[in-house]
Amino acid sequence: MLIDLRIENFAIIHQLEIRFENGLVVFTGETGAGKSIILDALEAVLGGRAEAADIRTGAESAQIEASFQLDESVRASVNALLAAEELLDEPEMVVLSREIRREGRNIARINGRMVTASLQREIGSYLVDIHGQSEHLSLLQVRNHRLLLDNFADVGELLAAYRHIFQQFQGVTQERKNLLQDEREAARRTEMLAYQIQEIEAANLQPGDEEILRQDRTRLANAESLAKHSQEALVLIEDEMLESPGISELLGQAVEALHSLSRIDPSATPFYEQAQASLTSLQDLALELQNYTEGIEFNPRLLDRVEERIDLINRLKRKYGNSIEEILAFGQRAKEELDAIEHAEERLHELALEEQQLLQQLSQKGQALSERRQIAAEQLSKLVEGELEDLRMAKARFEVAILTTPDENGLTLDGGQRVAFDSNGYDQVSFLVETNPGEGLKPLVKIASGGETSRLMLALKNVLVRADIVPTLIFDEIDQGIGGRVGFMVGEKLWNLSRRHQVMCITHLPQLAAFGDQHFKINKTLVNDRTHTEANTLNDAQRREELAQMFGAVSEGTLSSADEMMARVKQHKQKSLK
Repeated sequence: MLIDLRIENFAIIHQLEIRFENGLVVFTGETGAGKSIILDALEAVLGGRAEAADIRTGAESAQIEASFQLDESVRASVNALLAAEELLDEPEMVVLSREIRREGRNIARINGRMVTASLQREIGSYLVDIHGQSEHLSLLQVRNHRLLLDNFADVGELLAAYRHIFQQFQGVTQERKNLLQDEREAARRTEMLAYQIQEIEAANLQPGDEEILRQDRTRLANAESLAKHSQEALVLIEDEMLESPGISELLGQAVEALHSLSRIDPSATPFYEQAQASLTSLQDLALELQNYTEGIEFNPRLLDRVEERIDLINRLKRKYGNSIEEILAFGQRAKEELDAIEHAEERLHELALEEQQLLQQLSQKGQALSERRQIAAEQLSKLVEGELEDLRMAKARFEVAILTTPDENGLTLDGGQRVAFDSNGYDQVSFLVETNPGEGLKPLVKIASGGETSRLMLALKNVLVRADIVPTLIFDEIDQGIGGRVGFMVGEKLWNLSRRHQVMCITHLPQLAAFGDQHFKINKTLVNDRTHTEANTLNDAQRREELAQMFGAVSEGTLSSADEMMARVKQHKQKSLK
């Protein structure tokens, strides 16, 4: 629900902050006081149109901010969108703001971070529906009619089962399409895959080969230096070519001396043991070094072969991957693809059978879904016409049209007809209305009268209240063209609607305004030769006077009418709450 709205320098509004409560919120006031301007500002912060002309004269920019508490019905959807854009702060709250600049582009923000107007509009569509003269009404958008009918018909489980089969069907048809495409290119593709597989297999690669080859190249290219240094180390250890004793002989002498020492003083035994271990280690080193030296090979031809193999690996890496592992993985994928091509005809036959089976299942589920929709469509039409009769549109007709599109490649129905289908079934749903006898049924969007549009929206909302998840509904001058008797009925329906939603309404009828749980009077004042708009919350006494003024000039008669109306509404509410 909408918690508060802050507006600054928008049209004739200098600064305005309104805090809202749940239930039915009504706005009253003289024509031109700024009631619709408040809604224009709210539309702008919900991602709607915003222009420099909306900025208050003398200001460089206008700012609008709206805070919402997220109802459970929309919390998961809104939070998912916010999380995807890293905008999620508090799971139960979201703040939308809009800055309209006289120079430069407008700035949309969600939770204080800049976003695109389209994202702000998408989030806003989950939070508020504004019903009035604007064409941006969710119920006027044909794409929403199927969803609303499905929610009214409670076909969630049936639709989910249908969509599960549809996803399987899409996977099968895509695989079949790919195989048919591959079949046309099979000869060329087979030759290429065979060459790639042969080239990779001929290289006989193993993970780690490249590192071993690089080490071999280093040793072969530096064989002379390696032999020189290893031989020099051996001479120093073994003393075979020096006049002075080598390290091994000297360490041996030290071991003998420490051995003699330990015989005299056993406490010196650790010295002897440590020296003996060092001598053994040195002798092992000499042996390993001797083997290493003997293994050094001066072989230019072997070096050439190592270089050639490294070049081969580099060529394969340029073609198939950045490492031997990636090259081998490419080769495995090529084998699998070649195998699939070689068995494509067999697989195509399997997929064709599977596709037919899935089409039969989709036809069964789709027809069951359509039957439920047809039944619900009749119920919905009767209920909406009943609501319209209450709203002084007794001769209006409402119909939920469910149509199909012939398609020779579509689903086959029981009668043999083939129709187009998608993830929602094969029905196209559209709400049609005839407001004046003889005009014929027309799409909702073709309704000319703003008052008729608002009343039709109210009738639909009352019937579809269980199917509609948008928490805040706003009706702009829904009382256009109706009198007091019908106004009371409209107020009653709005109040009933507010038991499931937060409902806001701009009205000039006291019979409707009397139903408000929160009542704002919008005033236009003159301060320092500048026009200002104010929004004041009315208490019971102030509401009494405002309702009297809406009946006419304030007098004992109009005050009495206001008292009577407030008492009647109070009695009605108490009766409804029992």
